[in-house]
Amino acid sequence: LCKQNSTRITDNVTSQVSHRCGWSCLGPLTFHPQTVGDKVCLSHGHRRAERSKHTFRNGLVFSSRTVKPQERLRLRVEKDVLNWEGSLRLGFTNVSPSGRILPLPSVAIPDLTETPGHWAAAVPESFCPAGSELEFWVCSSGNINVTNDQSETEKMLLTGVDLSRPLWAMIDIYGQACSISLLGSEKQGLICRRSCPAPEPLLSHDWDNQLSLIPDVSGLNGDSDEDTVEDVTNHCVVCMMKAARVTLSCGHRCLCWKCSTKVSQQFGTCPLCRQEIRAS
Repeated sequence: LCKQNSTRITDNVTSQVSHRCGWSCLGPLTFHPQTVGDKVCLSHGHRRAERSKHTFRNGLVFSSRTVKPQERLRLRVEKDVLNWEGSLRLGFTNVSPSGRILPLPSVAIPDLTETPGHWAAAVPESFCPAGSELEFWVCSSGNINVTNDQSETEKMLLTGVDLSRPLWAMIDIYGQACSISLLGSEKQGLICRRSCPAPEPLLSHDWDNQLSLIPDVSGLNGDSDEDTVEDVTNHCVVCMMKAARVTLSCGHRCLCWKCSTKVSQQFGTCPLCRQEIRAS
């Protein structure tokens, strides 16, 4: 199981640093990189969360930033295991992930829902087979709704969410669901607003082809065998081998030391959002 980095990151770093593509961009949306359950590993730029198959609990994750009423969060169930009962628990909380004490409680229901500022409900197993995509959101009335790509029917999970304070999404990777990806979010209105980065492969075909032409600069910037992915919760989105230890000016922590040099020299833009890399 991946080791959890003990360094705490404030919400200002993980969510407010705020790269924005334009006024219609809702901002980057990932899982909070530090505040995760004991049996969870994060990967793919903190957009994939996987719980150990050997337990049905300790799978709590939170959104990296606050979310808005009517902002629909979309996720995909990547893997499931049938030796457990139940599946995802979805909800929201007024309690900042960065302010939580680790280790987290083992389950959302009832460990968190019995404390103020937490709302979560179980999603039917039929909504969550591997490969299914779900959207969930809190309505302006305080109701939590969910739907999946197999049905156009919206299911109300519960009511009574306090909208007077900031909200973070809260997901318990529970029971049969053991791996999920956060695909982004969308808020409908006169203008459709979406999160950034938009759902897309981590590397485009152009990047994939061009990266093979970049000369090797191994050994620079302190890169070492100690940075392999087995030792961290997040790996570099370019080499997929080393620890992502470099935070770019856009706020994305997605590159190892070696690849950051390559990417900066060859492309000059973030591999996730394509914003120009500026000296800090």
